[in-house]
Amino acid sequence: MDSVAILAVVVVAPLAIIFHYLTKWKEMKTFSPEDEASLSDARRTAERLEDRLRNLERILDDEVPSWRTRHYD
Repeated sequence: MDSVAILAVVVVAPLAIIFHYLTKWKEMKTFSPEDEASLSDARRTAERLEDRLRNLERILDDEVPSWRTRHYD
């Protein structure tokens, strides 16, 4: 009877712990729905800001053609 308890403690318990944490690790590798929503919002915001920047650069290119080469001290 003691050998069964020792076997459980030495073999079964460590394997159970390892499989438990492997499962937790795999769950952490995926995004939650909230994470996906936040990432999607951040992407839309970045795309809007990129469009704004392109428009501002286009306006500056039309109005002040040498603005990219100016250096202010």
